[in-house]
Amino acid sequence: MNLLEVKGLSKSYEHFKLQEISFSLPKGYVMGCVGQNGAGKTTTINLITNLCNGEQGELRIDGITYEENPQNYKEKIGYIGDESYFPREFKIKDIRAVMRSMYGSFQVEKFDQMVKKWKLPEKQKIREFSRGMKVKLMFATVLSRDTRLLILDEATNGLDPLMREEILQLLQTYIEDGEHSIFFSTHLLMDLEQIADYIVFLHHGKVLMDAAKDDMLESFLLIKGDGNSLTEEQQKSLMGITEGAYGFTALIKTNDAILFDHQFVKERPTIDQIMIHVIKNEERQGN
Repeated sequence: MNLLEVKGLSKSYEHFKLQEISFSLPKGYVMGCVGQNGAGKTTTINLITNLCNGEQGELRIDGITYEENPQNYKEKIGYIGDESYFPREFKIKDIRAVMRSMYGSFQVEKFDQMVKKWKLPEKQKIREFSRGMKVKLMFATVLSRDTRLLILDEATNGLDPLMREEILQLLQTYIEDGEHSIFFSTHLLMDLEQIADYIVFLHHGKVLMDAAKDDMLESFLLIKGDGNSLTEEQQKSLMGITEGAYGFTALIKTNDAILFDHQFVKERPTIDQIMIHVIKNEERQGN
């Protein structure tokens, strides 16, 4: 069963339009949301969290829409962004009190256990917390509630490698019961290589790709070689070609590998490389 369903979602601003995007995220999995700045990632998150209203389309979390049950819909969502959303002058006791009053599912004992585990300073104000402390505090508030969908918006930015690894392990624990899912928007595509099960790739407000991560990675090859020896058929198969002093680099579909002999080097691409070459290809075609 899908935990998150997005169908035909649209939203227009003066210089940007989200164009009838659709995708779904099954229970127990992680979806990475990728794309350039301005691709529509933040707009999509704002629509999912109901910070703004779409013009058409439908959003469901765990089978319900916001209109059907606003409180239940919001209770199912946990959000962590790239900046702390706590008042700078608050202390942990203030956050504990606010969470208790706002969310019926908030578990004080669980929250206190995480505060103690992560050695978060109870007597300091939030403005005195390090970046890592603030991220841990956001996770403590979210994981102390009965959420179903965890939305991460550049949440691992600025963290040291050890802290990022700890967070990624925490995310795996969050989904291991098969009832929770994660929607993860980030520019740190190495994190998605490690944790994502699905990828939705946005470009200029449209979905360019929506697939299982492993299927996406296996669908393409990175190819390098001498551009002067390319046949017309080979040239047509290249996506986002980049010329360099020692030849070209481009993306091809795995099925087209048969067109290239041993003179060309073929490698498995990263998500980052797929995104770069596909965007170059789209721009070259004028889309």
